[in-house]
Amino acid sequence: MKVYFAVLISLLLLNCSKPETNTSLPDKYYPERNSSQDLQLALKIATESGKRILLKVGGEWCIWCHRLDDFIHENKELESAWKRHFVTLKINYSPENKNEDFLAKYPKIKGYPHIFILESNGSFLHSQNTGEFEFEKGYGMDKIMAFVETWKPNS
Repeated sequence: MKVYFAVLISLLLLNCSKPETNTSLPDKYYPERNSSQDLQLALKIATESGKRILLKVGGEWCIWCHRLDDFIHENKELESAWKRHFVTLKINYSPENKNEDFLAKYPKIKGYPHIFILESNGSFLHSQNTGEFEFEKGYGMDKIMAFVETWKPNS
């Protein structure tokens, strides 16, 4: 009986440590995620909420990806506007999974993180090099807020 409970607890802990698949959008760049399935969920959420989809391509290896996430999170006005207008979907690009088939539908990427804006129906709108947002060792608030204002959905 003790062995049964030990195995059961081990399985529960193992299951909790894995990212959810296809029930929520990823909060990190997970190589094992299926980006096409994640996009289907993002499309559903965007359609229901009237938001656009923001594909943020990068990886856990990418310092600028983490800096962008931290910058958005630390600036509450920006974070609020970002979440109000966009459904954000992180797309992994790493040696483990370059997502080549998925990314082949979009313009070529020259650096990471990179952003693609999609309409709520999935149609491509814009490709954004985030290097244009950089300021010193971080990002510039005015540049990112202008981006959000330019690409937010039409009311």
